[in-house]
Amino acid sequence: EVQLVESGGGLVQPGESLRLSCAASGFTFSSYAMSWFREAPGKEREGIACIVNHDGSSYSADSLKGRFTISKDNAKSTVYLQMNSLKPEDTAVYYCSAEPSYGSSYCDHRYGMDYWGNGTLVTVAS
Repeated sequence: EVQLVESGGGLVQPGESLRLSCAASGFTFSSYAMSWFREAPGKEREGIACIVNHDGSSYSADSLKGRFTISKDNAKSTVYLQMNSLKPEDTAVYYCSAEPSYGSSYCDHRYGMDYWGNGTLVTVAS
């Protein structure tokens, strides 16, 4: 059974940093691509970034490049989202998702994948 468990969310002040983790199990981690999404109250789900686990190719939303970075640790079957210079508008529930990569080095951060975690809440407020 595929399981994705996000962690690392919480309350931070504007300008601070946070690193989210997504621990994966139930599948061969290196054979999958994984993504981070977020959903703010009253807004549509937004794709942040994706990464292909077998070679580390990653793709990110232009609007978040420079502040948000996706990375992975194959040994820990975990994908991370490093978020810097956080703003109140970054407040949202952050989700990770996953799907088989079938050997491709491409993923599309804009579209959801087959499997989803339950999300972790990030609140940016002073």
